[in-house]
Amino acid sequence: MSSIHDDPVSDAAARPLGRIPSGLFILTARHEGHSTGMLASWVMQAGFEPPMVTFALARGRFVGDWIEAAGRCTLNQVPSDGKVLLKHFGRGFAPDENAFDGLELLDVSAAGPVPAASSSFLDLEVVGRLDEGDHLVYLARVVGAGVIRDDAEPYVHIRSNGFRY
Repeated sequence: MSSIHDDPVSDAAARPLGRIPSGLFILTARHEGHSTGMLASWVMQAGFEPPMVTFALARGRFVGDWIEAAGRCTLNQVPSDGKVLLKHFGRGFAPDENAFDGLELLDVSAAGPVPAASSSFLDLEVVGRLDEGDHLVYLARVVGAGVIRDDAEPYVHIRSNGFRY
């Protein structure tokens, strides 16, 4: 199997894929008395009735195991002025690390922690998973939600290359 770097179609697709705009989110989950969070950008609304979203996780991320065990997670929307969240969660966390050290959290969700600096949150119940390629794509039903900062614009992210975060 050739890599994407040897494929002329992938070479041509790198810049257009990177230019697909996405929001930035903090995906949070709880498992066996622990909680964690990570930056997520591949999120999309996927239904009205019931309200559904999809999100993608790279294979091998421990948070995927936690989400599958619990069947729930929370997506916290990063506001356009949310650089503190990007800096905090951009480095990543090990399973036994406190991913929320130094952050104020709101007590509004059972599915996953909600940083107070978020603009809104969606509590999700996972109902399906697509197991293809280097990422797993989850389909989830919205089971709870809230707006934290009604005046906040969402952080919009565009990458220079569709094959790197």
